[in-house]
Amino acid sequence: MERVWLRRLRWRWRGAWQWPAFVALTLGDAVLLHELPIGGGGTALFPALLLAMFFNLVAVAGVGPLIGVALRRRRPTLPKVIAADRGGTIALLATTAILAGFGIGHRGALHDEHDAFVEQSYAMRQYVAHQAEAQYRRNIARADSVKLGGGLYRTCVPGDEPRRALCLFIDVSSSPPGVKLDPSHAPNTTFVPYAQP
Repeated sequence: MERVWLRRLRWRWRGAWQWPAFVALTLGDAVLLHELPIGGGGTALFPALLLAMFFNLVAVAGVGPLIGVALRRRRPTLPKVIAADRGGTIALLATTAILAGFGIGHRGALHDEHDAFVEQSYAMRQYVAHQAEAQYRRNIARADSVKLGGGLYRTCVPGDEPRRALCLFIDVSSSPPGVKLDPSHAPNTTFVPYAQP
């Protein structure tokens, strides 16, 4: 009787890794998605946690059972519950590895985006320093930029009036960057995109 109990305990111990792994890897994946985003410019921590939870639920519910079936085909004596648990754990680990791979692969794009932002910021500062009124030169540290697509940015420097800004379209896809004055003085917070030059 005692041997049966020990054997069951041993099987339960061997087959009880999926949910602890789910919790630990979901938290780890959230940090991973925050530090190494798989797309875009970055992911805040809470959205990264939601995204990690989604990916890991898909892994446990969708991929884990298939891996469990494959494990039972290789070892028919393996109980179904333990095979499913191991399959889920393997799927979770694979998900973390995939997210890490995509995050590392996306780092180059993040560096390129950062370099483009720095380049457009420099072009804006040069324009404001040489061609703008004093009110805009005083407020250059409060400039903000919106990426409109490709290498095109709209960067605005606030003036003395809150609703009037000096706005520039800066295209970093050419070298040196193309800078055009936007006839609209609407700051980026109230800007409605239209056909840019």
